[in-house]
Order: sequence, then structure tokens, then C-alpha cells
Amino acid sequence: MSSWWGDAWVAALEALSLDAGRLERGRRYADGGHVAAVNVAPGRILAYVQGSRPRPYRAELRLRTLSDADWDHFLEAAADQPGHIAALLDKDMPHSLVEAAAGVALLPAPGDLMPSCSCPDTGRPCKHAAALCYETARLLDADPFVLLLMRGRSERELLDELARRNAANSAREQPAAPPAPGVPAREALTPRFLPPLPAPLPVGAYPGTPPSYPGAPGAPDPSALDDLATDAAARAHALLTTGADPVGGLTPWQDAVRLAAARPTAGLTGTTRALYRALASATGRTPTELARAVAAWRQGGAEGLAVLETPWDPPAGPFDRARPALAAAGLPRFQPARNRLTVPDGALQLRFGRDGRWYAYESDPGRDDWWPRDTPHPDPVEALRH
Repeated sequence: MSSWWGDAWVAALEALSLDAGRLERGRRYADGGHVAAVNVAPGRILAYVQGSRPRPYRAELRLRTLSDADWDHFLEAAADQPGHIAALLDKDMPHSLVEAAAGVALLPAPGDLMPSCSCPDTGRPCKHAAALCYETARLLDADPFVLLLMRGRSERELLDELARRNAANSAREQPAAPPAPGVPAREALTPRFLPPLPAPLPVGAYPGTPPSYPGAPGAPDPSALDDLATDAAARAHALLTTGADPVGGLTPWQDAVRLAAARPTAGLTGTTRALYRALASATGRTPTELARAVAAWRQGGAEGLAVLETPWDPPAGPFDRARPALAAAGLPRFQPARNRLTVPDGALQLRFGRDGRWYAYESDPGRDDWWPRDTPHPDPVEALRH
């Protein structure tokens, strides 16, 4: 770490853990770029951490926010010295400011950090939460306002309040200045040459951090808003870097399925179930229909969803090759119907997609309740074996 407040953050993390091995694995995850889409909000910081499984884990750190009285004390200490405001604008947190705001717990003490993760590890913290802690320390090195946001106030809110208090202090210390002279209308409206706009800023390597959405009675769920904002940031980053929106042509139903499929697969949490209900209601579907569509999307993306919902009449060639291959592999006899091969009264089905791949489906024997399974493949036998 390159800042003293970043070092204090890491010290609080290491005091929290009794397992140096987990911390070291978490540090390696952070150094290796496994932490993505970090989202900072008052009282918590959230990110998805890529572990050993294909789907990333949802890691979260919680930190107590400051009271209004604590913020008033801190802002008074900061506005009292112009150097404090200058240091904050320069992304620095001077020791003198922390000392002047004595009693305000800006930096975390051992035991202040409350980690959680969607992985099965019960360690406190697990390596994914530890990776998020180390990545957060890097954010703090670059910008101490990240710490202030976690404690409850955004950078814009703090700077506006500091500017107000600084102006009030200056007004008390200096006599009122005479009003500035006006500008003649002829001069104000005279055409003039304006310099060209500066070149656009370079696009970052990763999508930016979306704004925080604190919870409030009657307001939308902040976690769901976090998901939508993170998705919008990823789409905007793709548009800036490639010139194309990867999901701009999707229908509302396809986009609802895509959003639901992006949720972690390690069990349906209360937040995920609420998201499923909201997306299903908004698109006129049931949660079961949405869950089946999500399974198809995870199987093959937009093409997998089309295979689920839209039968079609493919040319005879793929079926003429598929049926002998299935029989040679010792599989049951399949009955063709449009783009589907089904075991009569059985539990297996193959669907041929317009992308030339076979999609495996399964159902309870004797029931017409087909669900996608495994990975599509150009070879029908391999599609059933995956």
C-alpha cells in the first residue's frame, strides 16, 4: 500500500483474520485481477470475485456509517483549515485532519469490518472477501473519498458542504465585497471564436463503479439497482471500446432473461427470488417460465433461448446423420418432430439449433416438461454426454 490510510485498512483486515493462508490467497486473487465490478455504497462495498468455479462469487464488506453528529464534527475540522480542504481535493487524507476530528472513527479498527461471501467457505474472512479487502485498499490509496463514502457521505456531498462552510467562515472574517460591475449586452452577445473541445479522455480498462443507491422505505431494492447499474456500466464500457452495444438488439423478454441469468448460480437468495418475480411480472411471464428461460440462456445464450421457445423445420441432412449416430452409440430410438428428436415416453430430447448445434433437454419420464441440460455440441452424441 502507498498511503497510511490504506495501510490502516489492511491492518484492520489482518487483525480480523486468524488464518494467514486465507489472507495470502486473497492477496494473490487481488494481485491477479480476480476482483471485478467493485461497487462502493454507504456502509458496504460489493464485488464479484472469480474463484475456482466458472461463476464468480459475490463478496461483501460492511462498515458502520458515521452519525450526523460525527459528520458535523469532521466537516468543522476540515473547514477550519484551508490546507485540509486542499489536501482532500488532492486526494490526500492528512494526519492533522484525523487528529483535529478526534473521536470520529474514520479508519476501521480491528473488528469493524464485517465480511460475507456467497462461497461455501465459513472462514472469516474467506479468501474472496480478503481479495475484496486488498482491492479496496488499492482504491483507498488512489482516493480517500472511497473511505468517506463507505462511512456514509459521497464526495460531491462532502465537497459541497465544505464549500458552504468555507464560504460562511470567509464571510465572517472579511467585509462584504462591492457588487461586481455588469457586462454590457452588446459585449455579452458579440460572436466570438471558441477553441475546439479537448480530446476525449481515454477509456479505462474496466467499467467504472456505478453510483450507490441507499435503501429507503418504499424505494426499489438497492441490491437490484446495483445490479442494473453495474450492467449499464458494462454495456457503456463495451460501447466506448467497440462502438457496439452487445445487447442493444434484444427484446425486453430476452433482456430480462439475460439479467436474471447474470445472477450467481450458488442458490437462489431472497434478493435473486425478488428479482425473478419482478422480471417475470414485468414481462408477463411466471417465475417458473423465467427460470426455464434462464437455464436455456446459460446453455447457449440468445440462441439457446430461441431453441427453447421456437420450433422450426431444419433440412433433412442433420437428422439423417444424427439418428444412425445415436443408434450406433447404443442410445434409445429417437422420434423426429420438426427440429427435435425425442425418446418416446422417455426423459431425453435433442433440439437442433439454427447455429448447427444440438441442445440436450431432459424431463421426468412420461411428462412433457422439458428443461435444458449441459452444453450444446455439433455432435448429437456428444451433446448428450457433456
